[in-house]
Amino acid sequence: MNEWWDLIDASGVPTGETFRRGDTGWPSGAFHLVVTVCIYRADGTVLLTQRAPTKEFAFVWEFPGGSALAGETGPVAACRELREETNVRVEPEALRRVGRFTEETALVDLFVAQEPSRSVVRADPAEVMDWSWVSLSEVNARRQSGVMAAPWGPRLEALWPAVTTSIVATDQPRKHTSQ
Repeated sequence: MNEWWDLIDASGVPTGETFRRGDTGWPSGAFHLVVTVCIYRADGTVLLTQRAPTKEFAFVWEFPGGSALAGETGPVAACRELREETNVRVEPEALRRVGRFTEETALVDLFVAQEPSRSVVRADPAEVMDWSWVSLSEVNARRQSGVMAAPWGPRLEALWPAVTTSIVATDQPRKHTSQ
């Protein structure tokens, strides 16, 4: 692994330092930025991906995403991760950040964006073994049944209301179930 991350403090301000993924000696009080994208369709479904067998948390479901690399902004990293994992291409300006979740060494930014017209999901088998468009209520069901990757439990507990509000507010005529 030769990925470098910019280190940030608890408020998201860059410290001016970088850290190589996998190295020991993580600096106390430092974080790296993790980004994830909830892509939604006009029919109210959202894209979930199932992690590849070779990945940590293999075989469980999540929203596409990963770590921002050194020099990347959150939206740029989110677009890159989405493209790498699913082939869905959005511009950074199309993303809306709905919230941030703090983990032990990461600040996780969750973005939403409407599926671009004519997009075709083609999962990268090194990252994703399957994908599915599911209802908002199905995301909750998967979270509650434990088939979402473990880190997603607390992330969704904190951020899911903002995600559903953002999606529903985008298209008022549709009715969604978020419980």
